[in-house]
Amino acid sequence: MTKSYSSLTEIKSGLQSGDITVEKLVKGYLSKIALNAHLNAFNEVFENEALICAQKVDSRIQQGIAGKLAGMVIAIKDNISYKGHKVNASSKILENFTAVYSSTIVERLLAEDAVIIGRCNCDEFAMGASNETSYFGPVKNHADNTKVSGGSSGGSAVAVQANMCLAAIGTDTGGSVRQPASFCGVIGFKPTYGRISRHGIIAYASSFDQVGPITHSIEDAALLVEIMAGPDEYDSTLSKREVPSYSAELKEPGKKKIAYLQESLSSPGVDPEVKNALITYIDKLRAEGHTVKAIAFDYLDYLVPAYYILAMAEASSNLARYDGVHYGYRSPAATDLQSTYKRSRSEGFGKEVKRRIMLGTFVLSAGYYDAYYAKAQRARRLIREKTDNILKEYDFILTPTAPEPAFPVGREQKDPVVMYLSDIFTVQASLAGLPAISLPAGNNTKGLPLGLQLLAARFGEQELLNFSKYFLNL
Repeated sequence: MTKSYSSLTEIKSGLQSGDITVEKLVKGYLSKIALNAHLNAFNEVFENEALICAQKVDSRIQQGIAGKLAGMVIAIKDNISYKGHKVNASSKILENFTAVYSSTIVERLLAEDAVIIGRCNCDEFAMGASNETSYFGPVKNHADNTKVSGGSSGGSAVAVQANMCLAAIGTDTGGSVRQPASFCGVIGFKPTYGRISRHGIIAYASSFDQVGPITHSIEDAALLVEIMAGPDEYDSTLSKREVPSYSAELKEPGKKKIAYLQESLSSPGVDPEVKNALITYIDKLRAEGHTVKAIAFDYLDYLVPAYYILAMAEASSNLARYDGVHYGYRSPAATDLQSTYKRSRSEGFGKEVKRRIMLGTFVLSAGYYDAYYAKAQRARRLIREKTDNILKEYDFILTPTAPEPAFPVGREQKDPVVMYLSDIFTVQASLAGLPAISLPAGNNTKGLPLGLQLLAARFGEQELLNFSKYFLNL
């Protein structure tokens, strides 16, 4: 495979003309993975299995019975269960754990003849914004190997960025699909909470976690969400709402009303080139006849604290199951039940995961529950109501995806709050449970990708995808 493909439509055209086969395509991606091994994007490559699967898909294409994703080679984040394959969440505590069942999304992707080529590196238990908390080491940005990939779905974003697969599936808790997509110059889409099943996804914060695709094209993002979405008896939080044919219904959006947060331009914490990218697109949208207005978001200062209090509380609860007794890593130095718990968790979890578990346990503890957790829940409700009200008046909210481009690997972080503040623009959609997408917005003067984010009303995926396709062509 000498050509780099940016959409399934291009691949299908090549398959139809006989220029390529799915097997040749997979071989091409495997050679790209080998060539880019230094980026550390994959924790495991399913080489032989992907080639066998590709041969079967080629046969199904010849018979005329292939699924909608025939020709799409996909990578999955290392917190998505795939039966018979390891799933580690990039953590030592799950180092040798093999999934005993497949997640609903994996079953749905395979049913439509996608080829899964491997599992991607990520921040440990999806906790991080740089892909540096992984037990398997950091993922490097393909645009500049001295820079981070973003996180937590950094491996998934770099795999798409470096053309090691056509698309990748990540998970987004507070921006974990959108922020790395921004750092890597690709599309990262988080659907409405409850749109895609979380069955078989290793949980971080259950009221936030949402599966999302990372792609080069809006059409591919639309198709992947369409296939992965919909009711699932294994996930009671899912909406029963019918899933539209997002990819078939992509159309011109017409004139829209767009709000942007004035703080994203006035805040000294936002990189000047990120601000310039936002201003450029605001001017383009106005020139095209759209209404674009600045708004103040009164609860901006509460977004990150509310999100982290709630997410850490849920993490401390979800990660209690990794105790060295049931499965996963067990300390060889353990001598009794208490030391099994203490040593296995101390040795098995990384520093950032331990920090979040301890903070989460603290905010849930007696005497602090009302002061922190209950107050954060009230703040979440206010943030959701305020955001919903804005989206009754406006079609979309436009912000930078991240306040800065990709930063250096190993940048000294004496204060973890600095890292948490990098989620300032992405956590709003997570707290409110709304769909949001990060779109490539050119590069800065150093050649690093920049991204802008659009938020839409609940279950407004179709309108968001329509406008995103238009936005990319401005």
